[in-house]
Amino acid sequence: MVGTQFKDYYATMGVTPEATPDQIKTAWRKLARQHHPDVSKEKDAQQRFSDLGEAHEVLSDPAKRKAYDEVRLGGWREGQEFPSANGYRQDDGQPFAADGEQFSDFFSSLFGARQGGRRSAHTAERGQDLRHAIELTLEEGYAGGERTLRLQMPNGAGADAGQVRTLRVTIPKGLADGEHIRLRGQGWPGATPELNGNLYLEVTLTPHAFYRVDGRDIELDLPLTPWEAVLGAQVPVPTLGGTTTVTIPPGSSDGQRLRLRGRGLPGTPPGDQYLTMRITVPSTADDKAKALWRDLAAASPYNPRQRLGV
Repeated sequence: MVGTQFKDYYATMGVTPEATPDQIKTAWRKLARQHHPDVSKEKDAQQRFSDLGEAHEVLSDPAKRKAYDEVRLGGWREGQEFPSANGYRQDDGQPFAADGEQFSDFFSSLFGARQGGRRSAHTAERGQDLRHAIELTLEEGYAGGERTLRLQMPNGAGADAGQVRTLRVTIPKGLADGEHIRLRGQGWPGATPELNGNLYLEVTLTPHAFYRVDGRDIELDLPLTPWEAVLGAQVPVPTLGGTTTVTIPPGSSDGQRLRLRGRGLPGTPPGDQYLTMRITVPSTADDKAKALWRDLAAASPYNPRQRLGV
C-alpha cells in the first residue's frame, strides 16, 4: 500500500513536545500572522500556512494530540514513510483546514477523512465547523465594527465547493487576542441548511504603535518632564476611548505605575489601562534654559548616587 510521510507537528509549530496549551496557542498566533498568504511575501506562504493550520488542529485538540503522541512515541521522525492505513485511523470527520485547504494524507491516516472528500447526500449529519484566522487592530477589538471576509470553501462542500465566499462580518466590541467570533451556519454544509456547521474566526490583535496588550488590560509608557514628575501635573493621556486627563502625583519616579480603571478592552469586567511613567529630559537647551538648570543644581541638595556611597 502506498505510504505517506510522517509529520512532526511540534517542529512545524516551533514548540517542544512538552509545550503547554498556552504556549501552543501563542506560537500559532505568531506564526499564523507571519505566514498568512495575505501578509507573507514568501513563495511557499500558502503551503506553510496550511501546514501550520494542520499542526494547530492536532496540537490544540487534547484528544487528537494524545492520539498523535501515541504514534510519535513509536519512534517516527519527520519525513519517514508512514502507512496510509495502519490501525491508527480514527474517523472524526475533520479533514479540512481553516482556509478550506485539505489536510495531508498523514492527517487522514491518523484521523480519517471522507471518501473522496465528499459527504454522502443521504447522511443526516451536521456539517463540520471551519476555522479561519482574522487579524484586527486594537482599535477594532475595542470598538467593534464590520469586516469583509473572503473564504474559499473546501472541495466536497456541495454546490459551494472551491468557491470563494464573501461574508460581511460584524465585529463585536471588546474582542481580546485569541477570542473567537462564531458565524452560525457558515461552515461545512450539512444534510440540510439547519445542520450546517459553524465558522469560527480566531482573533489576533496586531501590534500597536504604543499600546501593549495583556488579556483585556492595555499598557502605555507615559513620557513626563522632570518638572512634571517633581511638582506633579495634570497631563493628557490617550486611551482607546479617547483622550483623558490624569493627575501625576508630586515626587513621582521613573517606572511608577498608575491604573485607569475600566479603560482597557470592554468586557465583564472590562480591562484596565496601566500607565508606566517615563521621565525624559530635553535633548537640547538654549542659554536661558541652561542657566535655570545650573540654578536648580546649585539649589537642590538631591544626590541620586548617595546610596552608592559617592
